[in-house]
Amino acid sequence: MLSFTVNGQQQQTDVDPATPILWVLREQFGLTGTKFGCGVAQCGACTVHLGGAPIRSCSVPISAAAGQEITTIEAMAGPDGQLHPLQQAWIDDQVPQCGYCQSGQLMSAMALLDSNPTPDDAAIDAAMQGNICRCGTYPRIRRAIRRAASAMVDEKAAPSTDESA
Repeated sequence: MLSFTVNGQQQQTDVDPATPILWVLREQFGLTGTKFGCGVAQCGACTVHLGGAPIRSCSVPISAAAGQEITTIEAMAGPDGQLHPLQQAWIDDQVPQCGYCQSGQLMSAMALLDSNPTPDDAAIDAAMQGNICRCGTYPRIRRAIRRAASAMVDEKAAPSTDESA
């Protein structure tokens, strides 16, 4: 039995340890936001975070997740349903066309902003390099990441509205 955490919830599975994380998430836990694209870790549609780092879940066995945290697109919005700044920027900049790659794109972008809150275009391009968008919305993706980065920096710089402080 393998134990790990998915989106903050402790989980267990007894599937074959070689089963890709993608299929455990989709088939066993019903988390279908993570998409199957190419199946060989080249397109990025299946990107999730494992231990805080973006991975291609179609090629990483569930055994690699033992004792770790898996974060999927379903956990991106806040508990109250408020969109993450990246999700809002994606909407504001009209990034999605077909939308199939978007969960992987968003998860890669989130990992970038977690490690580099003010990336330049070169850093954005490097971080997003493994995510393919067949619709070609790369300029909008870059713009949305810059917009979200700015919003997140502004949010951290804003004075607290907590009156109990």
